[in-house]
Amino acid sequence: MMDAAEVTRLKALMEWEGRRTAPPEGFPRLPDMPAARYTSPEYFALEREHVFRKSWLFAGHMDEVPEPGCWMRWHNAGDPIVIVHGMDGKVRAFHNTCRHRGAPVVTEDRGKSSRLMCGYHNWTYKTDGSLVGVPERRDFPEDFDLSCRGLLPVRCELFGKVIFVNFDENAIPLVDWLGPLAREWEEFAFDRIRLAARHSFDLNCNWKVAMEANMEVYHVPFIHPQTVAPLVDSTRNLNTMYPNGHARMLAPPPQQTDREHVRAIDSPPGWQQIETVGELGRTCTQSYTLFPNWVSPLSNYFVPPLVFWPTSLTTTRLELVTMALDWGDAPAPDLWTVPDASQPNGRQMSPIILEDTQFGEAIQHSMQSAAFRSVPLSYQEARIYAFHQSLDRMIGERNIPEHLRVEPVIGSDWIWPNDPRTAQMERERSAGRQTAK
Repeated sequence: MMDAAEVTRLKALMEWEGRRTAPPEGFPRLPDMPAARYTSPEYFALEREHVFRKSWLFAGHMDEVPEPGCWMRWHNAGDPIVIVHGMDGKVRAFHNTCRHRGAPVVTEDRGKSSRLMCGYHNWTYKTDGSLVGVPERRDFPEDFDLSCRGLLPVRCELFGKVIFVNFDENAIPLVDWLGPLAREWEEFAFDRIRLAARHSFDLNCNWKVAMEANMEVYHVPFIHPQTVAPLVDSTRNLNTMYPNGHARMLAPPPQQTDREHVRAIDSPPGWQQIETVGELGRTCTQSYTLFPNWVSPLSNYFVPPLVFWPTSLTTTRLELVTMALDWGDAPAPDLWTVPDASQPNGRQMSPIILEDTQFGEAIQHSMQSAAFRSVPLSYQEARIYAFHQSLDRMIGERNIPEHLRVEPVIGSDWIWPNDPRTAQMERERSAGRQTAK
């Protein structure tokens, strides 16, 4: 949780961002990014292999496997897995692949059982993944060792009640991956929030095209004039970049706006507030990018991640999730979707999300033309450039053809806890005091 001094510093920096007339002193000039990063099958394959196989990925919430024996199927990152609330109370993840002849162990999205049984030949596993039943055991060799034929595990850890998985057995622990975000997120009650809504929609664009629309506020006055713009002053936006590719955006409401009375992306009266949320979460838009594919504003009402899953080079599955404190007898809160009987799942994306996704397919089509040659980014879009640097770092420079790389110009001096803007702001304050004398 942020202390008072940190809150004061960040509030001052937001005001300083609004006054500056150029990028901060010493901030690197961002080279154009190669256009093919959005259109190259080769780069897409590298992302799938190195980024989505080695990162901690949002998988679900404890409400989806609430009791021992509950399980859920999950396949958003390629390999099908099953997440199991073990009879011993521990949550685990396994490849949803029987060790006999590769059939899935579970074939439905959710269920509850003290055993997992493959429907093909009835090989049976305990909820800790160990193999305990093989029909016609006599037909296998006497030394056939069941103890080494259990379901293959996938790394699985919790942050509060939120479940994350990682296909890399050598990955650092989740809390280390989160780094300073783990401390900053303490105030948002991850250990108490419930899953209120989770819906998926398919988009016809590269996953980065869809995600990057939520990683800058440069577009807010033009795309969201009636929805987000009343809440976010894009000129006073403050970006912070963290280790492991994560980032934070802080933006106050426009100076003429009283945020307490403009709730375009907050809850209506009656929904329970998270009482531990600090001043910035109550009064500003405080949004985080959790590398590689989660973006979420966090407030005193919600933890509502938007999660972007690549399904092909030019298609994305967007998950819209709302988590909140217990809403009692009121309707379950759903920040990102609205009822729509014409849709297959009975829901439609909310106006804000429709605004952000409306150009995705056209952008992707345009990007595939000869006219799309490179991407120049501004200081205000530095989170996007830093995100691409993190993609390359995780893939490994030696694995990326030179024409697809970004130059790693944003150095550690601009990554938390370092922030040269604070010193520049203080120098300008001091100079102003001297001038006033």
